[in-house]
Amino acid sequence: MIIGILNSGGDCPGINAVIEGFVSAAYRRGWRVIGFHDGFEGLLPIVGGRRYEILTPNKTHKIRSKGGTILGTTNTGNFNVRVNKLGHASVEPSVMDKARKTITALGLQALAVIGGNGSARTASLLSEEGLPVISIPKTINNDLCPASDFTFGFQSAVSVVSESIDRIRTTANSHQRIMVIEVMGDLSGWIALHSGISTAADVVLIPEIPFDMKNVIDCVKARKAQGQREIIVVVAEGARLNGSLVTVRNKDNGDERLGGIGNRISHILEDETGIEARYCVLGHTQRGGSPCPFDRILGIRFGVEAVKLIEQNTFGVSVVLKGLDVDHVPIKEAIAEPRMVRPDSQMVRTARELGVIFGDLPPEELYGHQKTAEDPSATEKKTGKTSRKKA
Repeated sequence: MIIGILNSGGDCPGINAVIEGFVSAAYRRGWRVIGFHDGFEGLLPIVGGRRYEILTPNKTHKIRSKGGTILGTTNTGNFNVRVNKLGHASVEPSVMDKARKTITALGLQALAVIGGNGSARTASLLSEEGLPVISIPKTINNDLCPASDFTFGFQSAVSVVSESIDRIRTTANSHQRIMVIEVMGDLSGWIALHSGISTAADVVLIPEIPFDMKNVIDCVKARKAQGQREIIVVVAEGARLNGSLVTVRNKDNGDERLGGIGNRISHILEDETGIEARYCVLGHTQRGGSPCPFDRILGIRFGVEAVKLIEQNTFGVSVVLKGLDVDHVPIKEAIAEPRMVRPDSQMVRTARELGVIFGDLPPEELYGHQKTAEDPSATEKKTGKTSRKKA
């Protein structure tokens, strides 16, 4: 049996772990694996060469600890999914025909696609064309597939962000500064929320919880009034300032991407509080480097599960993590809607109990009910009696 694997879209820690698990499980069954280079572009012919290679256990053994991807990737190219006014998605027919010819010529009997939302949509289109496809969800944003508790790459990103904030905190404390850290996440706040909780951030601003800068300013002032030396603000790149996304325009092609909200917020906080503020954009450090152990293991499990699904002739599905088990759901279900942070979720409630400010409430609602408990020793001094609890 001949099967293929490719990864498309942005890179992230754990892709090589998926490839290793996939190749290892395939060769245990006596199958042959073809790895396509640079995403779906690997399915298209090029003059005087090819965009794929035979993957063997000798090539993929122990690559689980390596960042990036040995196959290369791209989030541009010929496989742009177009959506018409009726919501129907499609790929240029001539491009799809070329890909089908490559698959037929190689005798490919199944294809595993590692990717985020866009890649999963393309995989779904290939499946609708009758091609045997398995989707493997990959994104540091953790916003793909509500049926999966986690996507690989997310925990590694949170680890990098958390370590970075821990380092930033020491210099912020030394200089009594406000430090604003802008993190990735696209239009979701998973990275900001998890890293904010893990590093004891004072403020976490995410797309799912609209915030008022006045509330943020007042809360920062309250923290400083309590004698706190440093203030840590974690903001997701997709959080909306005054209801609008903050973007950066590419001068060459006019495209816009999320970015710049950390800079804007740091200037506002410094102007309104009089406290020196700096900002830090962690950028692509969040998706570079070696995957953490969790993502290595999850990636391997996803790769092995994809081979098992192929063996069972189960196609048009996406592998997912449900609780402690790896399962699968239809690709259409995986891409039906993004996986967002619920404002009323237990994670958000936990953060609020820890004193994290989301900017949706003014200080009086946050602190008004909190009264300092009277010191028992002070009561003893007033009454001359030792307080005792009644049995």
